[in-house]
Amino acid sequence: MRLAKRECEPCKAGTTPLSESECAELMVELEGWTIENGHLVKILKMSGFMPPMNLANKIAALAESVSHHPDLHIRWGEIKIIIWTHAINGLSLADFILAAKIDELVVSDVV
Repeated sequence: MRLAKRECEPCKAGTTPLSESECAELMVELEGWTIENGHLVKILKMSGFMPPMNLANKIAALAESVSHHPDLHIRWGEIKIIIWTHAINGLSLADFILAAKIDELVVSDVV
């Protein structure tokens, strides 16, 4: 099943983070994401200030609906999205599902 169609399930403290090989398998469904220091990271270049802000608002609404919240860094011409599961200080399946759902939001305005 495609990641974007799956439901985010909350991860509980004590759950083991995904292994490097498990992450590698899931990365094939994501576009433009990297893993940096145990976090999923994506940087999108956009034109102007409002496109990244508008995307951030769409991501915020999505995050609220699935109760999984990424870090968003917005500046002129760019948004940086950082995802990881705080409760386990690592990556979980929910992180990859959220990233895939975010990818579906990214349609236009990307340079």
